[in-house]
Amino acid sequence: MASPPAPPELTATVTDGALRLSGDFIIWTLDKLPAEAASAKTIDLSGVGRLDTAAAAYLTGRERDGVTLQGLSTAQAGFLDTVRAARPQPETIPPEPTGWRAICENTGRKVFSSLSFLRELAEYLGRFLSAILRSIRHPRDFRFTSLVYHCQETGLRAVPIVALMSFLIGVVLAFQGASQLQRFGAEIFVVDLIAIAVLRELGILLTAIIVAGRTASALTASIGSMKMNEEIDAMRTLGLDPDMVLILPRVLALVITLPILGLISDIAGLAGGALMSWIELGISPSMFKYRLLADTNVNHVIVGLSKAPVFALIIGIIGCHAGMKVGNDAESLGAQTSTAVVNAIFAVIVADALFSIFFSEIGI
Repeated sequence: MASPPAPPELTATVTDGALRLSGDFIIWTLDKLPAEAASAKTIDLSGVGRLDTAAAAYLTGRERDGVTLQGLSTAQAGFLDTVRAARPQPETIPPEPTGWRAICENTGRKVFSSLSFLRELAEYLGRFLSAILRSIRHPRDFRFTSLVYHCQETGLRAVPIVALMSFLIGVVLAFQGASQLQRFGAEIFVVDLIAIAVLRELGILLTAIIVAGRTASALTASIGSMKMNEEIDAMRTLGLDPDMVLILPRVLALVITLPILGLISDIAGLAGGALMSWIELGISPSMFKYRLLADTNVNHVIVGLSKAPVFALIIGIIGCHAGMKVGNDAESLGAQTSTAVVNAIFAVIVADALFSIFFSEIGI
């Protein structure tokens, strides 16, 4: 019967700042190193027979601290080279740029992020247009019930707040215009002020801002919750196209209802202006109506309402895009919802400014 192997033995002595080892330098003998070994500047390994990875890791670590290794055989030196190559290297973090470099880097990152965001919005616009073409070719794939439901949610339910807001805006315009124009005896021109401001700019702009805050958040929350619950993946598994089921009815409902809401906003704004003009300036409703029809060009109505479909596309695409970007946690849903509202309102205001410049250039 073979006798059991002898236990590993290690002899370690420290003399003149040098640690001399002999025997088996392996994981089981590491604890036999004396306390003085930590201050040794040289390690003599000429008497070491067996060497494992634990001891090699200790030696390479001491080597990084400036300790010199002596007496290595060719095999031991090659083994240590292998351990050195496999040792994880600390990641070198470059210093944060400062001054002009930091400004240029931050600007570049924001520009690249903005361009990437615009590219993604263009992709979702293309998906919406593709879904429209597909619904025209295959009418049975179009979900009319979903369209009616979203028209009710985004349009009908928004009528009270839009009408009240526009009515109050008309009141404020009439009151402020009256207080200024009375100084020059031109009170009658308050009708022109109200008509142009409400019909051309404020009516549709403020309506779009309200819809952006109300509907963009709702689109992001509804689609985002489905994304969190993996319902969109289930749709794809069942062979349903999320563009046809989710994006098309929501965006198309906005395109249909926002011009109607804009028209309601114009009527409510003019009604508020007429009421305050009657109270503040004594301009009767019949006189207000006569002045409105005589001096207000129909181009103002066309300019205002022509912006509505574009604003609707902007709000719908941004809301659906943000909903699809939601991750698997509630924090992501909240962040994307607030981001969608901010981006939609900002984009609507920028688009309105571009429309104003365009119509001014062509003389309308």
